[in-house]
This record gives sequence, structure tokens and C-alpha cells, in this order.
Amino acid sequence: MSKVIIVKKEYKGWKNCISMSNDFIELIATTDVGPRIISLSFHNDKNVFCEFEEFLGTTGGDEWKIYGGHRLWHSPESKPRTYEPDNSKISWRKKKNSIVLTQPVEPWTQIQKEMEIHLSPDSPRVTVTHRLTNKGAWTVELALWALSVMAPGGKEIIPQITKDTGLLPNRSLSLWPYTKMNDPRIYWGEKYIFVSQSQNADAPLKIGLPNEDGWAAYINGNNMFLLQYTHVDGVSYPDYGSSYETYTNDRMLEMETLTPLVLLDTNDTIEHTEVWTLYKDVPMVETEQDVEKYVVPLIKPALENGLSKK
Repeated sequence: MSKVIIVKKEYKGWKNCISMSNDFIELIATTDVGPRIISLSFHNDKNVFCEFEEFLGTTGGDEWKIYGGHRLWHSPESKPRTYEPDNSKISWRKKKNSIVLTQPVEPWTQIQKEMEIHLSPDSPRVTVTHRLTNKGAWTVELALWALSVMAPGGKEIIPQITKDTGLLPNRSLSLWPYTKMNDPRIYWGEKYIFVSQSQNADAPLKIGLPNEDGWAAYINGNNMFLLQYTHVDGVSYPDYGSSYETYTNDRMLEMETLTPLVLLDTNDTIEHTEVWTLYKDVPMVETEQDVEKYVVPLIKPALENGLSKK
């Protein structure tokens, strides 16, 4: 019978990481900094997340460090609020097949970040519940923002809204000032958008959209990372209505999900859940027909059983 093994271990200079593993995959979270999930991989395989070598194993300092892996922010993006450093030790506790990572209250924003990470005992599937709690004296408007920094060299698949709305528009797109719509890294298909990470890129690229299907995937090498979350209709999202955003430069690609904007009162908490599934031996897609042939049949069970629009 499969089981989840949770142990402390050293990882690339951080002495107090937490490893969660089953028969399929291993996840590693840091506690010397964070909250941060720094690694996710099949056993004896590459990390699907990007790691920034210059920051691995480091702690302390007043400047925010990207580190890599998966992190938790709050939106809309602004300095210094969004970039409050997560360079200090965090607390953690164990639950059945799960760990909970809790950051001390951010001194400037008075927001406390927490991740609860659950590993399925019998599949390569992870559920991450993110929490932001307002510990300050005043109500704060924000959205919870979860970001996965993916390893270079892959291709992202984002579903487009395809419902027929007659004479009315059926989708919107947010573009950042540095984004060029003719950038060769992006393919605008009929049903899907592809974004390729290129280590030869000379400028960043970012787009945002209301991803009503609540999923996106990233194929790199022979592995695929599927991300699921819940999109909510009829509410206000940051960045002109974006529940999903992606950013890429010459070092990585970020898969980003957001909650609707809320007014978070003192001692209130907002939650946001992502479900991740890893797949082996997935061919790289070049066309939308490839997605329908190779990707959709694989992920259909996860989409039927996981998170969706509500």
C-alpha cells in the first residue's frame, strides 16, 4: 500500500528542508526561508521548477530574492508591498499526508502567508492550499497570487474561452508594456495559447486572461506539469480581470493564478487552492491538434475530478 513519507533533509545549502514523497514523486519545501516549494520531481528525475543558483542555500538580507520554485504573493503588484522579503525562517507542522508552512507576519504589510501542502499517497498529485491573513489594524484590498517558476526550455498550454456569445465578445486579454503581440515565443491558436520559454530571449513577455477552464500545462523534456485552480465568474480580478497570468524571460517561465479582489478585514483569511499533477512521457506539442491528441486525453480524468469553474 502506498504511503507518504515526510522527513527533514538538506537541499542545496538549506539544512532544514522538508521532503514529501510517495512511490511516484518527491516535493521539497524550505523552512530556512519561505514559504517556498523549491522542488517537485519524479524520483531520479529533474526538478520541474526553476532554481536560481545564485540564491540557493542563502538566507537573510533586506532584498527580495527569487530563489525559484513555487511562492505566494498578494496582488496588485507594487513595491515595496509585493516584494516584502521572505528570507527568514518559517515554522512548519505535520498533518496526515500534509505539511503546513507558516511565515511570520510581514512587518511592513502585516499580512501572514501560509501554505498547506497535501501529497496524494497513491498518485503524482499535489494539492496546495494558500492562505493570507490580515494581522493589521485596517482592512486591506488584495488578491491572493500563487506563482510557479518553471524550469527553462518548456512550452506552456493555456486554454482559450470558446463559448459562443453571439454578437458579444467572449474573452479578454491583458498585456504588459513590454509585451509584443508578434513575439515569436507566443502562438495564438483557435482553442489554445502556447508560450515557449527561450533562453535566447532578449526581453520579458507577460499576458493575463480570465482562464475560465481553470487549468494550464507546461511540457518540458518528456514531463508535463498540470496546474488546476478555480476560476470564479462575475467578480473583479486584478490586472483587468486576470485570474491567470504567465510571465517569461530568458531564465524561466511563471505560471500564475489569482483570486478575485477582496476587502480583507483584520484577522480574516483568504484561501486559494491549486492542484498539481505530473505526467511522464508526454511528447512536445507543436499544433493544437497535438494538444487534442496527446494532452487532452491524459488530463481529462484530472479535470473531471479536480477543481473547476464555479
